[in-house]
Amino acid sequence: MTTTRATPYPPFLLGGDLPVARMGFGAMRLPARDIAGPANDPETSAAVLRRAVELGVNHIDTAWFYFHGGISANGLIHRALRPYPDDLVLAAKVGPVRHADGSWGAPAGPRELVAGVHRTLRELGRDRLDLVYLRLQPEEAAEHGGDGTLAERFGALAALREEGLIRHLGLSNTTTEQLTRAQRIAPVTAVQNLYGLFHRQDPDVLDACTRQGIAFVPFFSLESLGRPEPAEPLARIAARHGASPEQVKLAWTMARSPVVLPIPGTSSVAHVEDNIAAAGVRLDAEDLADLDAPAAPRP
Repeated sequence: MTTTRATPYPPFLLGGDLPVARMGFGAMRLPARDIAGPANDPETSAAVLRRAVELGVNHIDTAWFYFHGGISANGLIHRALRPYPDDLVLAAKVGPVRHADGSWGAPAGPRELVAGVHRTLRELGRDRLDLVYLRLQPEEAAEHGGDGTLAERFGALAALREEGLIRHLGLSNTTTEQLTRAQRIAPVTAVQNLYGLFHRQDPDVLDACTRQGIAFVPFFSLESLGRPEPAEPLARIAARHGASPEQVKLAWTMARSPVVLPIPGTSSVAHVEDNIAAAGVRLDAEDLADLDAPAAPRP
């Protein structure tokens, strides 16, 4: 399939004031093929970033825990793309603590979150972050009421927004209840949850985002996460469109709602071109019915 820019769809207005192409880029795989390694060639990763921007991507998702050894996604973005294009939107996740040796610690508290946002600003070379997500842990779903760690931690980020260091706030790994509770503290512009053709959990979160015009940013859209894939429908639909099965998966995700902004990540220039080209694949009702048939795995 010929390479398509990331902008065949009309841009999505993130937070009501930031136009972004529907197809974005996730930076997790820039430092290493997987979060635990092996390390990638930094020059290749820089080339991937530059190619994504050349093809119209203006929404890049990163995190303070995307690193391998001394190579971080934030550092690679800074090195490859500064001076930044005027329309580039950088989104950063904070919350989980990852130590220099790659091990994980307890979720960051309010003071650690504030320090982490300042560190992210320095690493990216920016005075303000366009979008910051609080990445929640599963145990936080058990909280009730308006207090607890969600309120304290999201409140710390909301204070940074009031100071002008953050433009918009988001939640990652959230439930609808947590979304509602966070919205009592500050506006939520985006939600980033696990979602894709083979893992459709929490459809109520997507529905809530669609109703409210909140960006829904799915991660792991291309992964089956151990579930068997219906290869025959994917291959048939891909052949019909002159596309790859991976492009069909991304196209299916974008077809779910106009608020969906996929952020597939890769450390390969060829793969980033293929992923961006998926924005040009428009699935029709027959395609969607095939992919939603009972043979397709459901959660």
